Amino acid sequence: MSLLSPPQAPHQPLAAWAGALADLAEAFGPALRTDTSTREQHGRGEGYAQVLPPDAVLLAVSTEQVARAVSICARWKIPVIPYGAGTSLEGHITAPFGGLSIDLSGMDTVLRVSPDDLDCTVQAGVTREQLNAHLRDKGLFFPIDPGANATLGGMSSTRASGTNAVRYGTMMSNVLALTVVLPDGSVIHTGGRARKSAAGYDLTRLFVGSEGTLGVITEVTLRLYGIPEAMSAATCAFETLEAAVATVVQLVQSGVPVARAEFMDEVQVAASNRHSNLGLPEKPHIFFEFHGSTASVAEQAATASELAQANGGGAFAWATLPEDRARLWKARHQAYFAALALRPASEVLSTDVCVPVSALVEVVAQTRRDIDTNRLIAPIVGHVGDGNFHVLFHLRRDDPDEMARVDAVHEAMIARALAAGGTCTGEHGIGAGKRDHLVDEHGAAAVALMRSLKRTIDPAGIMNPGKVFLD
Repeated sequence: MSLLSPPQAPHQPLAAWAGALADLAEAFGPALRTDTSTREQHGRGEGYAQVLPPDAVLLAVSTEQVARAVSICARWKIPVIPYGAGTSLEGHITAPFGGLSIDLSGMDTVLRVSPDDLDCTVQAGVTREQLNAHLRDKGLFFPIDPGANATLGGMSSTRASGTNAVRYGTMMSNVLALTVVLPDGSVIHTGGRARKSAAGYDLTRLFVGSEGTLGVITEVTLRLYGIPEAMSAATCAFETLEAAVATVVQLVQSGVPVARAEFMDEVQVAASNRHSNLGLPEKPHIFFEFHGSTASVAEQAATASELAQANGGGAFAWATLPEDRARLWKARHQAYFAALALRPASEVLSTDVCVPVSALVEVVAQTRRDIDTNRLIAPIVGHVGDGNFHVLFHLRRDDPDEMARVDAVHEAMIARALAAGGTCTGEHGIGAGKRDHLVDEHGAAAVALMRSLKRTIDPAGIMNPGKVFLD
């Protein structure tokens, strides 16, 4: 299997589905949707062109509803696919075996905010932008920013990170507690609001990143942060990809607590210029952002500027006003859509790897050389402050030669990342697209243990089947 393989052949409806559908319809009435448009909307994320729709969609509004629906599905052994905002990139929300998609986007209430403790509890359908709008007048914010306006339940399920991860970490380090509906319909609460605990197994970390294969996350308790006194962003152009990435590596190694250090190669810069009217030189760029006191931001920026100049970088172009910073980061977040416009007849498949920062320059540079040698269109962008980068491969599925070249470059990129002590996915997750690489990364024994945990928690295999594991 490869990046280009479909998640799974479309399923044939299960004979038992009529009975399950009747039970669900009786329990939920109009909240259960079976029309074609709703089903197809819930049958693909942003990373796959193929639509693999569920047989029905439940528009859930409470943990109790989710528990009842999962209980019915467990009785009939019907697949359950959790759905948030549909922004995942590795086929997580497709329904290759049919079943019930549980749409949690209607569970959008901020349940509690505790400013003194710097934490909050939200329903799974609250999005990161919604939460930050709610927090703004309290002087707080939630920093994890994967780009898309994803739901916090989905971000927990996929262990999301994004542009601020170099300073604030990933969802793994910012989720304190969860409410989860298990595959039999029972409800558990993991973790708590204390900042540390030595009580038993860490079930919260088990479910964060489980990609919907162990249960349905319905509530999330999160760490919050004070809005910094000062925030400044800047762009810097470089003559070479190697110089741009090396600057960030040196910045991280020097201990500067940069908040964001985002890379765009010259192909992506050209695409973003056209899409977002940036007007940047068509060269490799780093987008920086610094948080802290006015004095500390000035100190961080000075160090970054010195390192950039030592590597042949140009002068910093500053964005200090909130509206200017917002425009800059909006352009970065829209890189995928900007890349789509480079060759409108193509499909774009986005993939990512993450490596130790000491290996980053060589791995990124070699990937760029492979892309160019194979005559491919594939911009590179990345959260290079923590060793994570993305390649946006353009391809036409009716061109077998191009498909083979894309596949070869992608496989080489993953092999190179693993050889450097990295991972086949820094933030997209395994989903349906990287299942074969799980053994490559962790080894057969570790994956066997993961399968054992899955079978223990979900013996009927109804939770998001076809994801994470090959069978």
